[in-house]
Amino acid sequence: MKHLTLILWFAFLCFQGLAQSADSFYKKAEVKSNTGQYAAAILLYTRAIKVDPKFIKAYYKRGFAHSILKDYGSAVKDYSMVISKNPKHTWSYISRGSSYNKLKKFDLAMVDFDKAIEIDPTNQEAYNNRGWAKLGLDDKKGACKDWKKSKKMGNGEAKIILDNNHCK
Repeated sequence: MKHLTLILWFAFLCFQGLAQSADSFYKKAEVKSNTGQYAAAILLYTRAIKVDPKFIKAYYKRGFAHSILKDYGSAVKDYSMVISKNPKHTWSYISRGSSYNKLKKFDLAMVDFDKAIEIDPTNQEAYNNRGWAKLGLDDKKGACKDWKKSKKMGNGEAKIILDNNHCK
């Protein structure tokens, strides 16, 4: 029994060390990301994920860094991983939809923005970005409807879009 206790204690300490290492890599990645060093941040987020493959925040933030560097395909993969682990993660749908917009895959973007709105009908960013997807699908009337709703919810970008006569 004493050996089993020692083995369990050792396993616990090893697990704690791994979790701390993943968190440590994540924190270092955040510093890099916050100072605009996105390529370096991606490497550190990747190390955090290798230590802890269930580290959802690291996938999400790595996806964001990929997006900033215009690597939208990699961003989509990371946001998809977050969604597979947490299907209610609204911002992953919005972020993946935005990446799909950049890739001109407007039909896939629409699916993501619709899902984000289903999860959180008060998310002004989802309506605003869905407007861009609708415009990409040649649905200007639908785009304007989404931008007006987003503006009504307080979205500054939607206000600018509407103020610049995109819906006249």
